[in-house]
Amino acid sequence: MINITLPDGSVKQFEKGTSSLQIAQSISEGLARNVLAAEVNGEIWDASRPIESDASLKLLTWNDGNGKSTFWHSSAHLMAEALEALYPGTKFGIGPAIETGFYYDVDFGDREFSSDDFKDIENKMLELARSKSEYVRKPVSKADAEAYFTEKGDEYKLDLIKDLPDGSITFYTQGNFTDLCRGPHIPNTGFIKAVKLMNVAGAYWRGDESRKQLTRIYGVTFPKQSELADYLKMIEEAKKRDHRKLGKELELFTFSEKVGMGLPLWLPKGTALREKLVNFLQKAQVKSGYEQVITPHIGHKNLYITSGHYEKYGADSFQPIKTPQEGEEFLLKPMNCPHHCEIYKSKPRSYKDLPVRYAEFGTVYRYEQSGELHGLTRVRGFTQDDAHLFCRPDQVLEEFKKVIDLVLYVFKALGFEDYTAQISLRDPENKAKYIGSDQNWLLAESAIIEAAKEKGLKTVVELGEAAFYGPKLDFMVKDALGRKWQLGTIQVDYNLPERFELEYTGSDNAKHRPVMIHRAPFGSLERFVAVLIEHCAGNFPLWLTPEQFIVLPISEKYEDYAKKVLESLNNSDIRGLIDLRDEKIGRKIRDAEVKKIPYMLIIGEKEMADGVVSVRKHGQGDLGSMKAEEFEKQLITEITV
Repeated sequence: MINITLPDGSVKQFEKGTSSLQIAQSISEGLARNVLAAEVNGEIWDASRPIESDASLKLLTWNDGNGKSTFWHSSAHLMAEALEALYPGTKFGIGPAIETGFYYDVDFGDREFSSDDFKDIENKMLELARSKSEYVRKPVSKADAEAYFTEKGDEYKLDLIKDLPDGSITFYTQGNFTDLCRGPHIPNTGFIKAVKLMNVAGAYWRGDESRKQLTRIYGVTFPKQSELADYLKMIEEAKKRDHRKLGKELELFTFSEKVGMGLPLWLPKGTALREKLVNFLQKAQVKSGYEQVITPHIGHKNLYITSGHYEKYGADSFQPIKTPQEGEEFLLKPMNCPHHCEIYKSKPRSYKDLPVRYAEFGTVYRYEQSGELHGLTRVRGFTQDDAHLFCRPDQVLEEFKKVIDLVLYVFKALGFEDYTAQISLRDPENKAKYIGSDQNWLLAESAIIEAAKEKGLKTVVELGEAAFYGPKLDFMVKDALGRKWQLGTIQVDYNLPERFELEYTGSDNAKHRPVMIHRAPFGSLERFVAVLIEHCAGNFPLWLTPEQFIVLPISEKYEDYAKKVLESLNNSDIRGLIDLRDEKIGRKIRDAEVKKIPYMLIIGEKEMADGVVSVRKHGQGDLGSMKAEEFEKQLITEITV
């Protein structure tokens, strides 16, 4: 018999060799019908795979991230089976699950392929799915694996096999299709009830531009047709909310090939919005005891060698600056923390001085491949709302909790109510990726876990997601469409203070090492604004929107009165403009709606005679007439709330 520990802590005994699916059946037939895979001692397994020794077990369904990922990876295999049936001789690269479905890289040889072929493939996938073929796992030797794909003539699988050690290779077969795969997979194809192929693109084999370009087919599947319908509606809504589209329509930012790819140019309205965000956070930081600093856009190479960043990232992130002095090496600044360490080190520190909190809206530069650039979410130059706190070890927990409070204050003010705190820890199996002692890592990880627990955060733990110098608390925010974004991060770092030899004099008159906390509630202004645009579809909170109202005179006769109204309102702490174009009022209203200006003040003969304005609200329509002073009070009240 073996002992199986379930997520609620209960322990049940089963015969050795019992599968996760059989354990699910012993609990509930309804549960068993929904099990896609299992987490056994932290590893994702096929639900049908026998468990041979004592283990902890979590049964995974569609509602679990790893269950969904298994479902989509199995769907990639189903698509490959359909492709092989429809287009004999097709060769296959890799077919992983991704955040929004799956893809498979395939080589069709001389055959032309386009999205026009999608419908045939979708129909074939559904036909194959209805056969409810089991996904069967089979360990094979390296020699047998090579023999199989040599006979099949699939050089891409052979290229993958050569890097695999003997004894680690498994095949999976469903129906008439066998693939090289470590799994896991869902029990059978019958779980897949809805299929949609989304896109086709080119992808070089193994990301190497010198090798053949394969065809990458993206798809998504669901266990219910209704879920696919909901997903496609969400995709359409996401297109309407795309920050690149709205950023252009709302005149917030632009890009220029002459300036360079991935280097955003903020237009006046976007700059006003950005400055509002900066001022909002600066005000909160001053209240929390932060001091503002400014550091250069470049740094000497030795600075980043000392920090360890250069060794870890090298030429991938650092761009050299040419100088007339031979042998002098400066680099564009890719992060602010080494600079802040040097500011801390600029004078002696006492234990009474700590904590020291330095904040900077620092612009940094990192080289991203051109194919990875995407609007404001993936750029080469961006501004971080960076801060670094230097504190005593006994202050770490309290300071970390205060930073959590600041992050949550930012989220609440901007309408991000649904979030999960991801505790990003070191991968215990790959410690070579990280710098610093095991003791320092244990201290840092313990502080984050305890702080998150004391603040009552909903958390998930992710191994291997830590920064190379320390663990993190990353805030995963859900937007209005249910998509997850990583916004805001807090990191505990015992390592950079050691590398920079930072010190303070303790109460015992001896030298001690401070602990460093990195934090950025926005993450970067560019990415944050992009997510905010898509979250609120460009309808920003009133306090943040660049133009809170627009005055719309019906004709030239009423322009003088309209200008007086604008002047009166602009004297208050509210922002507006006037539309003096020679256009009909209907056109002016439509244009103001497209620009998502919250309030429109219509002025005609009656309004001028009565000394009032007719107020329309974006998306709601007519609110009636009122004095300009009354509108001003209403607007200020709404902003304050």
